[in-house]
Amino acid sequence: MTGPLLEIRDLRVAYRTARGDVSAVEGVSFDVEAGRTTALVGESGSGKSTVAQSAIGLLARNGRVVGGSIVLSERSDGPTQLVGLPERRWRRLRGRCVALIPQDPGSSLNPVATIGASVGEALRIHGWKDRRKIEARVLELLERVDIDDPERRARQFPHELSGGMRQRVLIAAALALEPELVIADEPTSALDVTVQRRVLDLLDRLRRESGSGVLFITHDLAVAADHSDSLVVMRAGSVEEAGPSARVLTAPAADYTRSLLADAPSLARVVERAPHAPAPDERPLVEVRGLRQEFRGAGRTPFVAVDDVSFSVARGTTHALVGESGSGKTTTGRSIAGLNRPTAGSIRVGETDVADLRSPRPFRRIAQLVYQNPYGSLDPRQTIGQILAEPLENFGVGSRAERTERAAHHLDLVALAPEIAHRRPSELSGGQRQRVAIARALILEPELVVLDEAVSALDVTVQAQILRLLARLQDDLRLTYVFISHDLAVVRQIADTVSVLQRGRQVELGPTAQVFEAPQHDYTRRLLDAIPGAALRPALSSPEDPE
Repeated sequence: MTGPLLEIRDLRVAYRTARGDVSAVEGVSFDVEAGRTTALVGESGSGKSTVAQSAIGLLARNGRVVGGSIVLSERSDGPTQLVGLPERRWRRLRGRCVALIPQDPGSSLNPVATIGASVGEALRIHGWKDRRKIEARVLELLERVDIDDPERRARQFPHELSGGMRQRVLIAAALALEPELVIADEPTSALDVTVQRRVLDLLDRLRRESGSGVLFITHDLAVAADHSDSLVVMRAGSVEEAGPSARVLTAPAADYTRSLLADAPSLARVVERAPHAPAPDERPLVEVRGLRQEFRGAGRTPFVAVDDVSFSVARGTTHALVGESGSGKTTTGRSIAGLNRPTAGSIRVGETDVADLRSPRPFRRIAQLVYQNPYGSLDPRQTIGQILAEPLENFGVGSRAERTERAAHHLDLVALAPEIAHRRPSELSGGQRQRVAIARALILEPELVVLDEAVSALDVTVQAQILRLLARLQDDLRLTYVFISHDLAVVRQIADTVSVLQRGRQVELGPTAQVFEAPQHDYTRRLLDAIPGAALRPALSSPEDPE
């Protein structure tokens, strides 16, 4: 093949709305070469997913390409202009020539179809008739993406697999017919760092073996640095800069690229936090001793989610719980917040014995929980003002006017404009919704806030804003945080102390700097080694830097 595999020139895309056409992509141009990876990087709303959807003919119904060209060079049929291609032709191309690895394996796999049926679907669509050949190809694909015991996994359903295994199933399905172009749209954004690394290393290996080109969509510059050959930085529908990944990331020409690099937690220069020093005779706000949390199903052996976890959190400090999915960190956080009754052990917050709560309601004035997905935890029928005032109303705090005034004060506290009070959650961005969730947690003036993956779903710029907000609120209000995260780079920025959890057991505990600089457990070392951007970090450090 001569020339690029995918050639996009001056692409313009608009969406029809009640207010008229809204431009989403304006004048985007770049190439994807066979056997190489081009990464599209930018914040939410930058247009990168719209470009990917245009390249596979899956724009939303109100979206349309209004200008430019997208040319795919097939091995067999030569160049094909994809703009304006009839759906009949698209059905021949998808799966065979161009395939998509979507972002969320939880919603992308048919919950009532077996894994084998999902992986084999593209084969059946493209004319494979022999059931035995399909089954053999499915097992070959599952084995190729490093899924253990393929015969058993092929008979299972998506809910029986972990998130990382489901993502590998989507990769197997995308590669079933060995397409020339693979579009990977944020394929690992919901995965913890070790699973993310395994999945992306796998995708790199399969690309090298097959010679396919990859268009990789991500908001994480560190991931792009590790897994791309060329980089296209997008902002507000346009290209800010493009070029070889190493050059763009080590010598960025655009201010916007430099700001993205500054906000990327795994690429930023580490500035050790000045530890919050409690008074010598002050008792820790949170004390967890020998926590064990079991869950029982009907007639089944109890599942032990947390086993013998102990730590304390000084007032006004942040303690992080880190580990892979299934390590028990969320269960521990929910137990501290009084949402689980421990099977054994003790939890004390202030003067409250959380393990022996008679009524959890008064404890809500002391401890609050901020969830990972603010959109799912905010009532879509209420205005933001009503959402913030509701906890006050539930506890009979103040008059209606006083509650409205307090809601306005807490919007200001989290740097949101007063007019936000009249909007509903659907009218806000992800970062704005997370600020509302934080304001709601703080409105009852708790002493402790448990933050469960509170920034993991946000792009790096918004994530950095929320982390700065949390640090300011902690200093101003002397809040205590239990911060749950799988992102160790974020943990290093915000936490004073850290517990490392593996399969429900605490394998390491200590000051954050000590754990990061001199980890004692192999599992901790594996987590630290999996932080993306390792190859780029030395190049971003100044020789004069005292660090």
